[in-house]
Amino acid sequence: MSSSAKPWPAMSLAEAHRLLTRPGSPFEMDEVAIRGVRTRVWKNAPPSLRELFMLGRSHGDKTFLVYEDERASFEAFARAALAIAAELTARGIGKGDRVALVMRNIPEWPAVFFGAALIGAIVTPLNAWWTGPELEYGLVDSGSKVAFVDAERLERIAEHLVNCPDLKAIYVGRYADELPHPIVRRLEDIIGRVDDWGALPAGVLPDAALAPDDDATILYTSGTTGKPKGALGTHRNMLSNIFASASAAARNFLRRGEAVPPPDLEAPQRSMLLSVPFFHATGCFAVMGPALFAGAKLVLMRKWDAELAMQLIAREKVSSAGGVPTIAWQLIEHPGRAKYDLSSLESVSYGGAPSAPELVRKIVETFPKSLPGNGWGMTETSATCTQHSAEDYAHRPDSCGPAVAVCDLKIMSPDGARPLPVGEVGELWARGPNIVKGYWNKPEATAETFVDGWVRTGDLARLDEEGFCFIIDRAKDMLIRGGENIYCIEVANVLYEHPAVMDAALVAVPHHTLGEEPGAVVHLKPGRDTTEDELRAFIAGRLAAFQVPVKVVFWPETLPRNANGKILKTELKKIFAS
Repeated sequence: MSSSAKPWPAMSLAEAHRLLTRPGSPFEMDEVAIRGVRTRVWKNAPPSLRELFMLGRSHGDKTFLVYEDERASFEAFARAALAIAAELTARGIGKGDRVALVMRNIPEWPAVFFGAALIGAIVTPLNAWWTGPELEYGLVDSGSKVAFVDAERLERIAEHLVNCPDLKAIYVGRYADELPHPIVRRLEDIIGRVDDWGALPAGVLPDAALAPDDDATILYTSGTTGKPKGALGTHRNMLSNIFASASAAARNFLRRGEAVPPPDLEAPQRSMLLSVPFFHATGCFAVMGPALFAGAKLVLMRKWDAELAMQLIAREKVSSAGGVPTIAWQLIEHPGRAKYDLSSLESVSYGGAPSAPELVRKIVETFPKSLPGNGWGMTETSATCTQHSAEDYAHRPDSCGPAVAVCDLKIMSPDGARPLPVGEVGELWARGPNIVKGYWNKPEATAETFVDGWVRTGDLARLDEEGFCFIIDRAKDMLIRGGENIYCIEVANVLYEHPAVMDAALVAVPHHTLGEEPGAVVHLKPGRDTTEDELRAFIAGRLAAFQVPVKVVFWPETLPRNANGKILKTELKKIFAS
């Protein structure tokens, strides 16, 4: 962070956004009608995924994808994507057809994504953690005509293919066995192995007409309650992330009273460690898209492992890492950290789950060159809606930041009838060019959630005088103990302040007279120890008595999460139910 002694901030948030987006600026805004609603947009953003693809290809022989011992340049990636586009076109797949993508994080994933997007298909990434029946649901609900899978996902869906009548072809990558079904083909027959991509023909760019607000993706919500819903996104939705993140970084200079530096064309290539799934909005929209735009290297991990992550950071000179807060904590607390040169790290950022204010201080202490950062978004906002970093984050460590310049936030009453004043807690609503069209084939759910360009997020939050957002809880996760509201995140953040706690969550414990009471589940840092009584006393010294958990359970490992980084409270509740 800046060592300047200037008072903070040197410039208001509104003035910083005004200067950032003025005419002639790289972050200049325009206003267009999106589904009848006048909306601020990034004027200089690529209009479609075709232009993003071409920008990515222009980075040529620079390394784009690293996976174990495999490496693919931007040009090699582009040739693989065009070969996939040609194969889909030959099979009669075209604009508006759904193409499912069900793989773990391997280099084939982005090649398939852009191969399908370039012909105007609606790319439908499905959760690679899903079971066979869940994958069947996604394939049938989306009406996908083609699916690209890896070997493990093929095994899961093989017995369900009889229930997927729309599915005409499946391409399986990294599969050595005999093909189990007549519609299954090997992806390697189309593009070869990753190390061979550079030798593929140069390919021809498909001539599909693509517009900013054309359908581009279906990403399924995490579905913690009920069936997952497919969020139908556009090219503009995904591409808004590129300027959202970059403008927030530029805003930091203005906030501290400095000029925004011009791009350093001689700077070393940035390298990003991808530890979240590609199929998640963060991995696909907030990481893959901006990396392709900026010519950054993506270092992929098969699954998260803190020591392997440190090895990769050292080997690949990774400049940014993150995911969910637990990942940052594990890097900080790992007993073997001193063995690795992590000096290349310039950014440790996260989202998707609440983080303890203490984490900001610990990141700065542990990685002196690295700026901590977080943000807020959801599948329905196509990832980035707020961004928070540098001094702003240090001054408001319990906030997820303000809305990026093209987005708006407001706090509404529970019935959605009226906006609430500054400081009051209510439901967070968001709007901007990143808000998806709605839910695939679910008009009633769409009408309930999307209102005149706004999305009702289901998050309880408040805004301060300058527009910084403070997420209080998910509305459906809030506890009510004898009529008293308990915000789970507030209690969890106090637990995070305890020096022994690495991971924490609060869940409802049923009670016959009070309705429910708070129960806590915690995972301790390596080599640290504490007791239930000590933790309860620690909370009692900071919060009202009704917020103190009636029971604290110690969990032997990081708390269970879904692929999007959300703690699986349904699993934790089973502890108390028994």
